[in-house]
Amino acid sequence: MAEIIPEDVKQDLEKAISLHQRATADYAQCQEFSRLMSSILSRLEDAGCYSAADRVMGILLECNPKSGSNCEKSSQVANLTKKLEKYRH
Repeated sequence: MAEIIPEDVKQDLEKAISLHQRATADYAQCQEFSRLMSSILSRLEDAGCYSAADRVMGILLECNPKSGSNCEKSSQVANLTKKLEKYRH
């Protein structure tokens, strides 16, 4: 059975994916991405969307914003965020 993700969460997923594309060299945007994904994770769990929540948790495990440096795992996190696209529709 397909998970029914609330529209507001879908909109935030869209925002997070877009944000990550711009965040790889910007620490403040990287932190915002991480905060947004944490919020999305909590809301997905509250909605019972555990499969999508597991994917978001996987992203958060890889995402570790560091001040003054480029993201070491940006391409890996980008690949993981692409897998979220099926939940946006």
